[in-house]
Amino acid sequence: MLTSKQPRCLRTASRLGLGVALGMLMLPVAQAADAPASRYVLEKSVQVSRHGVRPPTDMEKMKKATNREWPLWTVAPGELTGHGYIASSLMADYQARYYRDAGLLPEGCPQADSVYAISSPKQRTRATVAAMMDGMFPGCGEQAVSVPGLQDALFQTDKMGFAKLDPAIAKAEILAALGGDLKKAKAQLQPELDQLKKAACVEGKSCPFYEADWELKHKDGRFKIKGLSNASSIGESFRLQYSEGLPLSQVAFGHARTAKEVAALSRFHQAKYDFINDTPYISTRGGSQLMNQIALAVRQGTELERKDPLGNPPSTSLLLLVAHDTNISYLRTMLGFTWKLGDYPQGNIPPGGTLAFERYVESKTGKRFVRVVFEGQSMDQIRSLTRLEGGEKPLIAEFKAADDCRQTSVGLLCPLDAVATKLDSIVDRTALKAYQYP
Repeated sequence: MLTSKQPRCLRTASRLGLGVALGMLMLPVAQAADAPASRYVLEKSVQVSRHGVRPPTDMEKMKKATNREWPLWTVAPGELTGHGYIASSLMADYQARYYRDAGLLPEGCPQADSVYAISSPKQRTRATVAAMMDGMFPGCGEQAVSVPGLQDALFQTDKMGFAKLDPAIAKAEILAALGGDLKKAKAQLQPELDQLKKAACVEGKSCPFYEADWELKHKDGRFKIKGLSNASSIGESFRLQYSEGLPLSQVAFGHARTAKEVAALSRFHQAKYDFINDTPYISTRGGSQLMNQIALAVRQGTELERKDPLGNPPSTSLLLLVAHDTNISYLRTMLGFTWKLGDYPQGNIPPGGTLAFERYVESKTGKRFVRVVFEGQSMDQIRSLTRLEGGEKPLIAEFKAADDCRQTSVGLLCPLDAVATKLDSIVDRTALKAYQYP
């Protein structure tokens, strides 16, 4: 269970006006999210969300990589900020109104055992799921759970022995993604690297991340590309600075004043995923444990439901899994799903971004369908803490999860049996272990 001790981000959020923001969430909704037609009724949703805005996880590493001091944040490295808490609450508020209009949730507090929320044990994910509970069910006292310790087999799969990589297979796929050669891959990205150096380093001083050779490293069961990894972290940190609402004079050291300009400095965060996380073998080993639970949950309450000897998820109308961008990247690669949302780079997973599997039933025929969708707030919506109502809605991309899908008033729906078969087929059962929900 989440502890009763107030996380640092909640104390910070209070200083930033969290009480005002949550008060807004409890006001009557003047205009709810678009209500879907009654022909299709939403009966279940499984959503995997990224945590909210955080500072860099290793500030000293950023200083060494750029040979300069970085702006200070209000919380410790890697922790959810007060701003991130409010932004996550606003996203959850929108999702709850959407679910209520679709018939999945009642007005007010949820019925007993209708919602189950679990997060990765990291502070930023535990605090994010608390923010989501506040946003979805203000005043209801809904609680989420997380396992004790630092690792959970759902979320830290790639760090655990049961899904261990074969280094030779992984390395071969990474090199293929790189075009066969690290130096060649770096040379192709040299213009973007020059641009990032200009923003991150001081002219006339050494710039360690820029000067470093790229080198493929294998440590603790995971791969990374030394040099590229630092460039990725720098670009992602600039995006988080902008989303956090830091003064524009501090965002990318004054070199990015719009979301589009920030996104242009994030190319190496995308490249890190292109070359490592998004390779088929690595994503399948790291994502099968979570994907198997999603596949089981989507079937629950239908004739396709089945018991897995390794354990099943709670049978609830709404299953919330609060995770990391790494988890979502594995899932989207396994599915073959990518997106381009607003100013974000291709396939980017913004703070609070959500991959959802929504199961609908057609009221006249009883046939069931699944809508697979990724949605997230724009950088400016997060920066401005914009309430998502009326014309202000999240950015959305849908996925054609089977051949026989149909465009409907509630979105792109694909037959449940075909989707369930697809999800089962992409799970590597040699990368699973028994799991019991707390």
